[in-house]
Amino acid sequence: MSDVSERIAELSERARRDREAFEPPSDPPDEAAALEYLTDGAGAVVGLYVDARTGETVRFDEAEFALLERALNDWLELYAACYGVDIDASFTVREAAELLVDTHSIRDTAMLLTQVPERDTAEAWSGGR
Repeated sequence: MSDVSERIAELSERARRDREAFEPPSDPPDEAAALEYLTDGAGAVVGLYVDARTGETVRFDEAEFALLERALNDWLELYAACYGVDIDASFTVREAAELLVDTHSIRDTAMLLTQVPERDTAEAWSGGR
């Protein structure tokens, strides 16, 4: 098993565990938890994809690609759930990677993909920044 394959398996397993252990916030939003799912989860998936595609050309097999996308979507669903929003995420890793390259922010990438939080709400929580 290559390093990339091992990393994919690790990310997939972590996403599964995070999903099973998830407890919705009693008073959404839980921005700290949402950001953790993005940086430690979705961001790691997209980062692995970008590194693999821009470094040595790595070809993901069908199973690896499916695991990457499931992990990404699991973490994006958990991110949204931290805001009290239930989504059925079905984004591609490539789509997320392209947005990350454009925005340089996994948080902005998640907001653009999921539309969570809504723009007015996000601006209010961030103090209009």
